[in-house]
Amino acid sequence: MEQEHALTVLRTVKEKGPSRKFTQSVDLVINLKDIDLKKTDQQLDLYVTLHYPYGKEVKVCGLVGPELFDEAKNFCHHVIRQDEFASLTPKDIKQLAKDYDYFVAQANVMPQVAQTFGRILGPRGKMPNPKAGCVVPPKTNLEPLIKRLQQTVRVQAKKDPVLHLKVGSETQDEAQVADNIAYLYKQITVHLPLEENNIKNALLKLTMGTPEALK
Repeated sequence: MEQEHALTVLRTVKEKGPSRKFTQSVDLVINLKDIDLKKTDQQLDLYVTLHYPYGKEVKVCGLVGPELFDEAKNFCHHVIRQDEFASLTPKDIKQLAKDYDYFVAQANVMPQVAQTFGRILGPRGKMPNPKAGCVVPPKTNLEPLIKRLQQTVRVQAKKDPVLHLKVGSETQDEAQVADNIAYLYKQITVHLPLEENNIKNALLKLTMGTPEALK
């Protein structure tokens, strides 16, 4: 998909879209075909770092030991020390899962993270994931990771053959959103068994708007 085509469809979506009292997101919807999601090698689960943020502040929670605590306090939206894990209730962890998009963990405390958070964060797809760079050494510079996560989208298709992904907002620079659309579409296609032949259709829409065909 070319960026110019994505830009044309984006402008159509915005022109037709209803005016709301809140800033609507721009969503990319992709319906898949001829893919057997019961086979793990045909499932999708990848992280794509877009060239631009997608109009939403991504909130990151750090799960760290004392070595990384000060660094995490500087860059994460919330930090929980290893010695605080035991005081958290299941209700607390469920609230954390609602409040934060990504969890970053210090590598040498991952056994405690798994024990404390795994049952709740795991089914929600929120456990610190090495694929996203979210399991880090005790001494690391977190600033580049936190910045990258602001532009990172998780693409998952394990049960249903449909992807619903935020790519920008209606107030964001249109060229940036069009770039995000084209780049994300390309990254998805190259990870499909039959590439673009596995895409039934692709749609673009505002949060409260009518979908417009991209493909």
